[in-house]
Amino acid sequence: MDHAVDAADLATLKFGVGQPVPRKEDPTLLRGLGQYTDDLNLPGQAYGVMVRSRVAHGIIKGIDTAEAAAMPGVLGIYTGADLIAAGIGLMPKGLVFKNRDGSDMPKPDQYPLTVDKVRFVGDPVAIVVAETHKQAKDAAEAVFLDIDVLPAVTESAEAAAPGAPLLYDGVPNNIILDYHFGDAEKVAAAFAAAAHVTTLRLRNSRIVVSQMEPRSAIGAFEADTGRWVLRLGCQGAFPMRDLLTVPLKAEKKDVRVLTGNVGGSFGMKSSVYPEYVAALHAAKVLGRPVKWTDERSESFLSDSHGRAHDMECSLALDKDGHFLAVRLNGYGNMGAYLSNATPQPPTLNAVKNTIGVYRTPLFEVSTKCVFTNTTPVGPYRGAGRPEGNYYMERLIDAAALELGIDRVELRRRNHIQPEQIPYTTPSNNVYDSGDFPALLDDALALADWDNFAQRRIESRARGKLRGRGIGHYLEVTAPVSNEMGGIRFDDDGGVTIITGTLDYGQGHASPFAQVLTQYLGIPFDKIRLLQGDSDELIAGGGTGGSKSAMASGGAIIEASEVVIDNGRKIAAHVLEAAVADIEFSAGRFSIVGTDRGIGIMELAAKLREGLKLPEGVPHTLDAKLVGKNAPSAFPNGCHVAEVEVDPETGIAEVVRYTMVNDFGVVINPLLVEGQAHGGIVQGIGQALRESVVYTEDGQPLTGSYMDYALPRAADAPLPAYGSHPVPARTNLLGAKGCGEAGCAGALPSVMNALVDALREVGVTHIDMPATPLRIWEAIQVANRKAAA
Repeated sequence: MDHAVDAADLATLKFGVGQPVPRKEDPTLLRGLGQYTDDLNLPGQAYGVMVRSRVAHGIIKGIDTAEAAAMPGVLGIYTGADLIAAGIGLMPKGLVFKNRDGSDMPKPDQYPLTVDKVRFVGDPVAIVVAETHKQAKDAAEAVFLDIDVLPAVTESAEAAAPGAPLLYDGVPNNIILDYHFGDAEKVAAAFAAAAHVTTLRLRNSRIVVSQMEPRSAIGAFEADTGRWVLRLGCQGAFPMRDLLTVPLKAEKKDVRVLTGNVGGSFGMKSSVYPEYVAALHAAKVLGRPVKWTDERSESFLSDSHGRAHDMECSLALDKDGHFLAVRLNGYGNMGAYLSNATPQPPTLNAVKNTIGVYRTPLFEVSTKCVFTNTTPVGPYRGAGRPEGNYYMERLIDAAALELGIDRVELRRRNHIQPEQIPYTTPSNNVYDSGDFPALLDDALALADWDNFAQRRIESRARGKLRGRGIGHYLEVTAPVSNEMGGIRFDDDGGVTIITGTLDYGQGHASPFAQVLTQYLGIPFDKIRLLQGDSDELIAGGGTGGSKSAMASGGAIIEASEVVIDNGRKIAAHVLEAAVADIEFSAGRFSIVGTDRGIGIMELAAKLREGLKLPEGVPHTLDAKLVGKNAPSAFPNGCHVAEVEVDPETGIAEVVRYTMVNDFGVVINPLLVEGQAHGGIVQGIGQALRESVVYTEDGQPLTGSYMDYALPRAADAPLPAYGSHPVPARTNLLGAKGCGEAGCAGALPSVMNALVDALREVGVTHIDMPATPLRIWEAIQVANRKAAA
């Protein structure tokens, strides 16, 4: 028995919370044995291809499908009118916000396949279904769209200007939301009284999400049960089921969502897309499954984009360099529709995430969210969190330069101190934990900040400019609500965790199993994870907003308590003792004060073998519940980047990168560091490489990787990683979330470092993406000014 206890303790030491356990799924995925949606093929399956608009804006006069319908293998062609006639409804309209005057934002109707106008290049107008994908693709190219072309508008400020082309009759000036937060009078007074005001116009460029796996879906309809079944990659089977009930006009019980492996999403796959509804409709009409898979060039048009914000940002300071107020005023580009877009990043998330780690008494945000003739703009890794931190950190560096104050000192002078926590921000967030000054000190030490001058001299000797930048970020995660915690002891001796978050690359299986091993002593290799079947879930918020560890981890802990409670009652019967005398520790139920006991896995085996139990004693160890809600957490950290610039070519390279993060209790440090690495590379990509470009008439010029520059491995050094955890006090695990933090630290640190390098040649500001051409042009302009 001592041996059994020792084994459980050793398992916890090796596989419990805090251990760097490799991802359970990697052996399967690395051998090519994963099951992504496009790997699946159902009996009798047909293939769908979308017909899309090739113009950005126009009135649909007609859709001629006659030639296409007569082509070999074609089974059906369905337009928006066909879907409406069949009873298919409108697309979901997303979150509801109030305008500054208190009125509701307008939410224009959107059908899965547009019937009146096309509003962006790629707008879906029909689906062609055939026996093979090639036949469907050939026929889709033969569908003739008769469209009266209208003027288009792609930039937010231009779209909101008087006389701009209108995308919707009921949305004046294309402004879908005129958002305001803060006390305008108090903020104005603070700026009027300020000893110094720093103002920057900052652009967050539009991003193609570029997830590894293109979207794919297989729609089916079960005529005998009347149920819709959709297989797809998404961010949560349970919320996707609920969203699908809107266009399908179906009860929740009549929709099932099945998700296998998912090859990335970054927020983009969280919503219902028109292709899913079209495939389900076609499947019902044809009586056979219909599969649709995006091609990469198509995904550049059809997948929601990210970022696309333009802000004028201002920071007011007193004579001693203390922050008085921050003000943001600008635009968020929504693209053409709301179903795959969201106004939250440039509004509410800007409110929550701009103040960061600094004492700032007053804050105001004014954002106009605007429709344009472009692909809808949705959540992208951080969804307003990196943007907010970027605004603040760029303002601080600019203010430090203008005031002649060291940038580190200005940050220290305005830090929220540990003794001030809990701290309520002007955004109404309550920080429950954190040590921001110590994080800054740790990061500067790890980055060898004090010896930077020598590295700059070495760069100059090679003809390079060198700069360093700080990104001292704090994020506000999504709150936790209605997450399932399920623990099932299976017939084969394994144990399955059932929860409604969804792994689309994060690696949930190992850390969730670590939580279960920690709390129940169940062998790590016996634990499975089930997330992707909406029929198995009683609740679930999906994955997003850096909340999965808090949501599912907390629910698993609560479910573990139910397992222990059930187990104590069952063990009391087996051990012939009173329930009050049974204790549980390290995976074992035992009688207090004795060496008599039984392991949890042995007890589960007895139940499988038919253990007879008296009335009133639970007949299973299984648990199924909805976990308690928890507020947002506040992951934070300090990133330090060093950038070299070749002034002759404009090429910028991130040559050194350091980060120290506070993610609270870290379940798996190996995976957490990997998540940070990925976010950093995406931040570097946005800062130096990536941007979607449209012509004036709405044609995308960056329609493939020939024109759209993703970061590569050579673009990012291996970061130095440090951790300064301060456990959160608001959730059972003490975790804070980490999935989006890399972007939040990378954007400001890289751009601050770049500007620091370029200051040597007279450049004091440059916008993202800082491509070689833009950098070279900025240097030439500065040279001409210096020579004048």
